[in-house]
Parts: sequence; structure tokens; C-alpha cells
Amino acid sequence: MIVSVTTSQARCSAALSNRDDLGAALAEVCREALDQLSAPVDLAVVFASHHHGPRFGRLAESLCSNLGTETLIGCTGESIIGGDREIEEGPALSLWLANLPGTRVTPLRLKFERTPDGGVFTGLMEAARTAELGAQKEPGSALRAASSALLLLGEPFSFPADALLERLQEDEPGLPVIGGMASGAHEPGANRLMFGPQEFASGAVAVRLDGAALVRSVVSQGCRPVGPPFVVTKAERNLILGLGGKPALEQFRQIYHEMPTSEQALAQRGLHVGLVINEYQEDFSRGDFLVRNVVGADPENGAIGIGDYVRVGQTVRFHLRDARSADEDLRELLAAYLRGTLPPDGTSQPRPQGAAVGALVFTCNGRGTRLFDKPDHDAKCVRELLGEIPTAGFFAQGEIGPIGGRNFVHGFTASVAVFEG
Repeated sequence: MIVSVTTSQARCSAALSNRDDLGAALAEVCREALDQLSAPVDLAVVFASHHHGPRFGRLAESLCSNLGTETLIGCTGESIIGGDREIEEGPALSLWLANLPGTRVTPLRLKFERTPDGGVFTGLMEAARTAELGAQKEPGSALRAASSALLLLGEPFSFPADALLERLQEDEPGLPVIGGMASGAHEPGANRLMFGPQEFASGAVAVRLDGAALVRSVVSQGCRPVGPPFVVTKAERNLILGLGGKPALEQFRQIYHEMPTSEQALAQRGLHVGLVINEYQEDFSRGDFLVRNVVGADPENGAIGIGDYVRVGQTVRFHLRDARSADEDLRELLAAYLRGTLPPDGTSQPRPQGAAVGALVFTCNGRGTRLFDKPDHDAKCVRELLGEIPTAGFFAQGEIGPIGGRNFVHGFTASVAVFEG
């Protein structure tokens, strides 16, 4: 399946092959994607099932040769997305190409190294120097940060993406980071990353985009709120001890007893807490909460433990997740994107919304047919709402995207990078 969109600015194309033979799959996706792009390749992104993992190095070299560029990143995934399909079993190779006039595309090879003074990320300074030199050479041009974004693919066993996002928040607040962690491996060294003609089994690969190309994020956490919002009145690390002056567990029990039986069953299977990101807002709606799992409760002191730190004064709200909520949330957020009413994602300089010309989809490996009763849900939803634009992606072991202007690693989420023309 192949689709492309051509505008006076960005152009994208995508192709998907489920052939078992790597050579045949490679030839198929390169031919179709290049024929449809009809322009130089400024950025290539590839996702491959683990069926092709043992030959990932050969794949990287061949792609660079066939595409005429080394500005290429990719990774292996448990399941692969291409067009409106999600291939959850069997071989799959998904290729996505973009021509991005007026945009500086900076590839980054990132590694995390432990030192006596703590952890250090290598590769960030090189990116900063490249961007600075480019701006000096082209003062006043469209490359001077009309828009910036970072696409990131990481290896979960070796790369602490949370720590990187914290570092970027300090160094460059407001820079949207969108992507996902490679999936499908059960031990270190089994996932694969692609960086130009090279393959790696650790670290992260990324591309930074500065200039005319505008990338907007749609991050669907797939939950719906239940009960009223509460202010945290007592907390310790990841433990919520007090909500609204009462024990946290007592407040939840009151909500639970007022729930329909169907929602009580959902709460028993998996309860979540949404943390408000921006406390200065008057009202909190979809997209304003960072959703985290409830990991336990203590009846003796009424504490509720969640998968993140919480602080006194923070506003929180209980959430439930199921297939209906996930479908509703993704659809509503994509519709809000089309209306231009999504919450700000941190884009450096707001610009009028353009037409979507391509998308990269990073969805959780707990979604797909593990959550929905039919296959291809997220891929079909993106194409149904945004049109038949070139789309590629994979099922990630941690999805990356901004909520409330800050970047986070999520779970059970669909994080979509929408390229506009």
C-alpha cells in the first residue's frame, strides 16, 4: 500500500511490505516510496519486524544506497504500522520518506554513559553546535527556528529516555520530542536501531528538524476521567497520602461506590491517576493530564501509589482505560487537531495550521488487538480523521510525546507526529 501528498512545501510518501524475503521487501518499499515522492529524500524513517532483525545491518546499507541519503533512522518493533494496517504477526517492513524544503535535518546518535559524577548523554553537544553553525551561515533565513522538533527512537534496555527528556527540558524547554522505544525484545542486545548505514543494539537515534517544516504532536493517553479533580494535600515521593484533606484511598472509595458496575470492574483491572501539568489553567480538560498507573494502595494509611512522583498542591483526577475510552480519546484529539484547538505542544513559534501531509505513529504494544476487538485500530483512525496521508510507525515499549508543553515517556498511549505542508 502506498500513498503520498505533494505540496509546495513538505512532501511525504510511505510504503509497506509483508514479504518474508528481505531483498524483495526492500525493493518493493523503495520502488513504491521513491516513485510517489518524486523529490530528493531529506529524511527517511524505517520500521522493521524482528523477522528482519538479523539482517538489519544489510538493510541499513541498502536503504542508504537506494534512497541516496544517509539521513535515515529506524528501529525494530514487535508490530509494524504502514498506511491503515497494523501487522502484529509476521514479517513487515515500513518505509516513510519526506522532502522538507527550507528545513535543516540534523541526525543524532545518542548514547548514555555512566561516570563517577553521574550519567552523561553523548551526541547532544554535537547537535547544538551543528544548529548554531547553521544559523550563523544563514542569518535571517527560514532555517532560524521557524519551527523545531525532535524525532527520537530509543532502545529501552540501555537508554533512559526519561532522563534525556529532563535534560532537554532544562536545556531547551518547549522543544517537542516525539517517538518511541524499540520493542519486541526480551533481553538487552536483541532490539536494533538504524542510523544511516549503521546498526546499533543500544542507545538512541534521532533527527532534529529546524526551519520551515512544521511537526505537530497528537498524544492520546486513551483514558477517561471519573469523579472530580482533587488537590493533593499530603504526599511522599510516589505516594498520594491525602486528597482534599482526606486519605486518598477514602476519596477513591467514595467515587468507586458511585460508579456503575461496569466501571467498577474497569477500576479493579486497572486504575490510573491523571496529574495536571499546568496548574495555572482555570479549567482542566483532555490533554491537560499526565496519566500514570496506580501501582498499589495501603488500607492502613489510606495511601495510593502511582508510577510517578507527586507533590503537595498538585491537582489530580482518577482515570479509567478501556477500548471505548481509547477510541474516543484518539478520535477527539485528532478532531481537535483538525479544528486547531489542541493544547499547545511546545512548538517554538506558533504558526497557522496547515494541511497534514504525513504522519508517524508510535502506539503502545499493549494496544492493537490486545486492547481493541478489531485489528488496525490506531492506523485506521489516523487515516480516517486526517485523510489518506502517508503513514508509518510501530508498536513501542514506551511512547514519547508532549503533554501540557512538557515531554514524557508514556504507556498505553498513541503518540502521533503530524507533518504539515
